Formats: sequence, structure tokens, C-alpha cells
Amino acid sequence: MNVIETPLPGVLVLEPKVFGDARGFFLESWNRAVFAGLGLDLDFVQDNHSRSAKGVLRGLHYQLDEPQGKLVRAVSGAVFDVAVDVRRSSTHFGQWFGCELSAENHRMMWIPPGFAHGFLVLSESADFLYKATAYYAPQSDRGIRWNDPRIGVQWPLEAEPVLSAKDQVQPLLEDAEVYP
Repeated sequence: MNVIETPLPGVLVLEPKVFGDARGFFLESWNRAVFAGLGLDLDFVQDNHSRSAKGVLRGLHYQLDEPQGKLVRAVSGAVFDVAVDVRRSSTHFGQWFGCELSAENHRMMWIPPGFAHGFLVLSESADFLYKATAYYAPQSDRGIRWNDPRIGVQWPLEAEPVLSAKDQVQPLLEDAEVYP
């Protein structure tokens, strides 16, 4: 597993070893011992799968009282995946990191608790998987506006994104409930 550190401490891009030939490929996307050896001794409790069409933007989401760490990847298509530090005490508060995750590059991103997460679908459609370290807790669900100018995520948009009703009205970071 190749680990790429990002400008946001704790947020990692992971490149698994891919074994391919004329038949296709094989990769190990999760192995508790391997991840523990990388310093990521994680206990996942929930797997999620979403399918979205081109131009759909989901995020930026986090859980306040029951924070989730997420290991995310695209298993079909391509997305631009983003993490934003929403820990007010962090020297990186309000900073973001993004990269392309795709079925072709097999990259994954580890987003630890304390970060908001979102993605934009770049391909005609994308199947996106994420493993979570805490269960979904609707009462703890929070978000920040995808286009908050204070954060300044440089989404690779070709047109206005397709947003859920919830994501259309998320607060700006300065007005959001965030981690201390």
C-alpha cells in the first residue's frame, strides 16, 4: 500500500497494490493488519454505497456528536473527493484537500473524524463506497455549504452541480456547528 500524505494532517491518499493481467485485476481494499501497520488501527462499523450521475455534488457532511472516520473510493467512474478540516482548534481549520478517485486509479482516501467530506461526480455516473468508523446518526448530521468562499474548494465543475435539498441550504463555515 502506497500512502500519500496530504497538506491536511491525518487525511491520506492510499494506493493499493493492484495485480492485473488479461483477465482483469485484483486488489486488497481493506486489510486490518496492513492498515494497523500504517498506523490506522480502525474499527469500521458500517459500509455505504452510493450511485450518482455526472454533476452530482454530495457534501460537505460530517457528524458532530458521533464523528465518523471514512475510507472512501470510487469503484466505477470518477469523482473529485474533498476533505475540509472543521476542527476550530486546528491550525488547518477551514482548509481543504481534494483529489480524483476513480475505478481506473484505484485510489482511496482516509478522512479521519473532525473533517467534513464531499464529492463531485466527474464521469457519466459513479459508484462510491465508504467504510465508516461510526454509525450514521441523523441527530448528529451536520454540513457546510459546498461553495463557501471562505473555504474556496476548487471544484472541477463543467456546469452548476446537482445538489440535494439539504445541501442547497447548508450554512457557511462561520455559522456552522463544528468541532471545538
